[in-house]
Amino acid sequence: QVQLVESGGGLVQAGGSLRLSCAASGRIFSSNAMGWFRQAPGKEREFVAAVSWGSASTHYADSVKGRFTISRDNAKNTVYLQMNSLKPEDTDVYFCAANKYRHVTFESDDYNLWGQGTQVTVSS
Repeated sequence: QVQLVESGGGLVQAGGSLRLSCAASGRIFSSNAMGWFRQAPGKEREFVAAVSWGSASTHYADSVKGRFTISRDNAKNTVYLQMNSLKPEDTDVYFCAANKYRHVTFESDDYNLWGQGTQVTVSS
């Protein structure tokens, strides 16, 4: 069964760092762009970052640009989100998702497989 499993969330102080990981099934991972989204209770899911299937291109939300870095290791079927200089407003549940396409997009409708999410909490 194809699935995505996130890990690495937790509680961190403002200014700190966390690294999220998303382990994926090989069939879906090697041919698809991958993305990270986040969502707070009662709010819509928000795009965070995406990477193309071959890592040639990346895209970031303005709110995280310069602080977050998305990367992938196709040999390990894993995508990462390195989060630095974290702020309390970064507190959310973070989801990994597989895109229908190989290229980067930021619309959630383009992503057809989602992980279960991992909680990130940044204290002030």
